[in-house]
Amino acid sequence: MNSRNKRSDPECELYRAMLLLKTPEEFYRFFLDLCTQAELNAIEQRYEVAKMLHAGMIYNDILSKTNASSATISRVKRSLDNGEGAYETVFSRLEEQQ
Repeated sequence: MNSRNKRSDPECELYRAMLLLKTPEEFYRFFLDLCTQAELNAIEQRYEVAKMLHAGMIYNDILSKTNASSATISRVKRSLDNGEGAYETVFSRLEEQQ
């Protein structure tokens, strides 16, 4: 577990509850209830940045396409390089579906 997750509990009921959601629409509605619009926008932006980094795009192109700050791009890059590997899990599963 990395340091940013020290106060989080992977056994929290929230994560099991998410597994009960079955469609993108259900996830979307759940996140609308759970997060503020600003939080949801930030999460969506981080995911877009992660996809672009994964595809090999450079920072300047990502900045211009997403309006993400360089700090956000750097933070996402660190998660891709040194995180828990969840982005890679998601990206490889999405590629398998195509």
